[in-house]
Amino acid sequence: MRYWLFKSEPSTWGWDDQLAKGDTGEEWDGVRNYQARNFMREMAVGDRGFFYHSQKERALVGIVEVIAEAHPDSTTDDDRWECVDIKAVKSLPRAVTLDEIKEDPRLADMVLVKNSRLSVQPVTPIEWQILCELAGTEQ
Repeated sequence: MRYWLFKSEPSTWGWDDQLAKGDTGEEWDGVRNYQARNFMREMAVGDRGFFYHSQKERALVGIVEVIAEAHPDSTTDDDRWECVDIKAVKSLPRAVTLDEIKEDPRLADMVLVKNSRLSVQPVTPIEWQILCELAGTEQ
């Protein structure tokens, strides 16, 4: 299993929207960045990810699971763009803010710290474990 981070503006698609989709999940569509798209191409069903609210909140708020591997993005006719489907697994007991992540020296090499603009990014197993601990949840 691999780990990921999915960023979204809560005003566009927030954690509550993801939760409302239940086990059906939703396409992680609209990504128009080649690096983020390539990360989605690497994902496998069962991979886990953090759901991250960008903009004002800037915090990890939930855990999601990949339920469909990369396929054409239904929001465009341009075949360069693909997406995965994800479903909500659980809300984090405690949100972990970007400031907290940046302050933790164990997370200094995390993609979120080095390239906070990338909407889909990998998370290492060690980073996953640390972030779960900070959020007060089991892996």
